[in-house]
Amino acid sequence: MRIAVISSEAVPYSKTGGLADVSGALPKALRRIGNDAFLITPLYLQTSGEHLWKLAIDDLLVEWRGRQYPAKVFYSEANGSPTFLIDAPEYLHRDSIYGYTEDHERFAFFNMAALALIRRLGKPVDIVHLNDWHCGFAAVKIAHLRFWDPFWRNTRTVFSIHNLAYQGAFGSGELWKLGFGSEFEQNHFAFEGHASALKGGLSASDMLSTVSRRYGFEIQSSENGYGLDWLLRARSDRLFGITNGVDYEVWNPETDPDIPANYSPADLSGKLECKKALLEQFSLPVDLDKPVFGVITRLTAQKGIELIQHSAAELINSGAYLIALGSGDKQYESFLQQLKNAAPGQVGVYIGYNEKLSHQIEAGADMFLMPSKFEPCGLNQMYSLRYGTVPIVRAVGGLDDTVVNFDRVNGTGNGFKFSRFDPSELAEKMYEALFAYADPEVWQAIQRNGMAEDNSWESAAGKYVELYRRTLQR
Repeated sequence: MRIAVISSEAVPYSKTGGLADVSGALPKALRRIGNDAFLITPLYLQTSGEHLWKLAIDDLLVEWRGRQYPAKVFYSEANGSPTFLIDAPEYLHRDSIYGYTEDHERFAFFNMAALALIRRLGKPVDIVHLNDWHCGFAAVKIAHLRFWDPFWRNTRTVFSIHNLAYQGAFGSGELWKLGFGSEFEQNHFAFEGHASALKGGLSASDMLSTVSRRYGFEIQSSENGYGLDWLLRARSDRLFGITNGVDYEVWNPETDPDIPANYSPADLSGKLECKKALLEQFSLPVDLDKPVFGVITRLTAQKGIELIQHSAAELINSGAYLIALGSGDKQYESFLQQLKNAAPGQVGVYIGYNEKLSHQIEAGADMFLMPSKFEPCGLNQMYSLRYGTVPIVRAVGGLDDTVVNFDRVNGTGNGFKFSRFDPSELAEKMYEALFAYADPEVWQAIQRNGMAEDNSWESAAGKYVELYRRTLQR
């Protein structure tokens, strides 16, 4: 199959969250299993790796607001698959990737440029795989083009929901300016008196996917559907949950160049060296018998930081260490700093984001805290499993799909999870993990169970290929 993956961000070019990891890894994995896949993503001011791309097209003409808008296209294979970077400074060169009142216009343009590029490449694609609200415009436009343009007649669309909470809302009066003047197109976008790019994607795409089986069920409820649960229930026969994969070329303790020592399930001794180095890096007393709880997260209410707040006393009283990396809401940043001030010999904090440090925390920590309110898929719990760092999670979304509660009787399971959004439940699972940690034989069994899981992108890509086949058959 010939597959175009379109995304507003993708590693190693741009990243604000997990969407970038998925979009960067999926085309590469699809090619590995025999598909003609390529990626289209914007070229921002923040796009990294200028030495990794070259000019491919200097005169891409985009039908836009009644004229032919000239854009450039750069080409790279830095992520292991052919990648086309759309360059249009007027829309894409900003101080940050998102956060502008005209974001709907910026990404509508990017979508139109991506479709113009696919046509310029000459060969129609079988599948256009679109990601989150930023790509809802392309879903609607392709659905409309198929009525009268032979180039698009046999192309089908798959729309992936990474986080339903972000919907790309804007005034309905803007639609005709963006090139969506037909009643057919405007009906797809219409949502509660305004236009929603996300609703357009959900309504117009041939098939829908989301990033875990559990999240696919959750978003069909009024509690988690953000006003679109009715549409997802109506299209539930076209909605499939596929858990994201992990790029094991990047996240692999046996080869990771960012950690002090490499290790494997057969020889975990290197993990102890990583723990020692992590404690030293945060100027904490080096006591390798005490467990290290790791946290790597955006500091927002979604991530359940308030549960960690209310359980912090139990963690500190247990004698364990806590090492946290993240940034976000000031109240949560202040909480972590205050906790560090209260227990300077047990708490290490890095406010911000540091990719290398995230690898070092995954390798050096014994347990990983992820008590999210909701979590469409989550990646850090899968990184943790690979690194022998036992996850403690709330049973929502992809966390529920990937973490199996440890059963001491039969030795199965790879972590600890709880159901209610309640600090007492988190504390209970922390104590349960500490109890297991006290028995090295039991603890290593849990670690090896997690390290044996296959959360690779090759496995996930195979499931996407099956979804694409079903899409083409409909």
